[in-house]
Amino acid sequence: MPGSETHYLHREESFMYDRETQFVVEETLNHARIEYTEKGIMHMASRRCMLLGISFSTAILGIVTEFTIPEQFCLDIPEARIDRIGCVLKRINANDTIEARFLRLLSQRDMDRIFVYSHHRAHRDRLLDLRA
Repeated sequence: MPGSETHYLHREESFMYDRETQFVVEETLNHARIEYTEKGIMHMASRRCMLLGISFSTAILGIVTEFTIPEQFCLDIPEARIDRIGCVLKRINANDTIEARFLRLLSQRDMDRIFVYSHHRAHRDRLLDLRA
């Protein structure tokens, strides 16, 4: 569609995300999996990746193998038993990392579980609170 970049929804959407609060991205190192549909809704594909940074609304993922990254996908973190977080692709960086935005905010409990199972040395002494 010619002139689609000047459509009013693009400006409104950009304005909406600019006004949203930004959460601090903490470094982490977890195994993760991207699940998405190929060829419409006929075939589900999944690719392994590394979770390098996370906040309540954003994740930074390191891509292990080269593949075409879809605009929308689901993120699974099997170590922390967190599955099917809806994501939208924000940015693809040159160093094989991507930045994705979650469709819903993560809870503090999910963040704690991610950090407990992290291989990052900063999270070595984290313990899981069973009371929560």
